[in-house]
Amino acid sequence: MQILFFILAAVALISGGLVVFQRHPLRSALWLIVNFFAVAGIYLLAHAEFIAAIQVIVYAGAIMVLFLFVIMLLNLRQPEEAPVIPYIGQKLLGAVLAGFTALIMIYAYRRASLPAGREVIPGLGNTESIARSLFTDYLLPFEVTSILLLVAIVGAVVLAKSKLK
Repeated sequence: MQILFFILAAVALISGGLVVFQRHPLRSALWLIVNFFAVAGIYLLAHAEFIAAIQVIVYAGAIMVLFLFVIMLLNLRQPEEAPVIPYIGQKLLGAVLAGFTALIMIYAYRRASLPAGREVIPGLGNTESIARSLFTDYLLPFEVTSILLLVAIVGAVVLAKSKLK
């Protein structure tokens, strides 16, 4: 179980880094989908099935479709290849910080162990408790979030249309 966690965590970290360092926004969005699926796998390992399903359906499905629409509506072109200026100091500093981070992670891994997962209370499932809380205590924020997403979509379309004129 721990090995699967570390594999999924490594995939999430690597794909998260690739999201940031890709030059093309479409490739960055595709790596973000890989990241969302890795995080969903981590949620499954933590016995949070509902959160894993929501991670895949909402983020990898709906939100990424919105991102892709915005990327395509903005019609971002790849800039002309400019001459690359090597920044030796930045690369050296990045390598030193990466090595320091790796040493801290190795130290933390050797000092700590993952705690055992909590037992599920019989008769009360994870999905049921979240749904009850979502549709009673948090109904207003849930609806406000859906309106906010709708406004974001309309705003992206309006911004893209104004550039076409």
